[in-house]
Amino acid sequence: MTYRLNRLLGSLFLVTALGGAAAEAHPHVWITARSEVVYAPDGAMTGVRHAWTFDDMFSTYALQGITTKTKGVYSREDLAPLAQTNVESLKDFDFFTFAKADGKKTKFTEPVDYFLEHKDGALTLHFMLPLKAPVTPKQLALDVFDPSYFIDFKFDDKEPIKLVGAPAACQLRFQRPNEETANTQRLSEQNFMSGDNSNYGAMYANKITVNCP
Repeated sequence: MTYRLNRLLGSLFLVTALGGAAAEAHPHVWITARSEVVYAPDGAMTGVRHAWTFDDMFSTYALQGITTKTKGVYSREDLAPLAQTNVESLKDFDFFTFAKADGKKTKFTEPVDYFLEHKDGALTLHFMLPLKAPVTPKQLALDVFDPSYFIDFKFDDKEPIKLVGAPAACQLRFQRPNEETANTQRLSEQNFMSGDNSNYGAMYANKITVNCP
């Protein structure tokens, strides 16, 4: 799992920081997310635009070794190599974004328009995640989560989800994880480590539904 995080976020120093704790049934990286569901002029949904802000501790680790002209000031150019590593590694984990159009799985292609932003001590990864082919479903379902629950996704309190260019009749519904329900279903540490934990994080999925009549 530690190797996985290194590949995902290009932070080899976390091997020491996390050690053997990586197999435990709780997250080690926290992300505050904001997302936009993007539509084309013809009303077809074309992709999802994400902005993921990492927790302060992880951001501090990730910035180690990056040299800048001004201490503590990181430009997009300074962070470009790390941003590229991030988005290239996301493919191995389905971008932590899972879509269904009228109940059928829909795939995404490589992220575009990506960059890292440093503000108030935290790193935010911005990227556009296009669909392989635009869709015009009556119901679009998007789940954002890490199946192994190594990364915890919490959507922004004020403006978590937006529709961009969607037909006027489309209605957005957003459901946060039900912590009480998830806690009652939580596996014990022993069961988590010995059993099938490949989709454990689904209990903590953020669910986005768009209905277009």
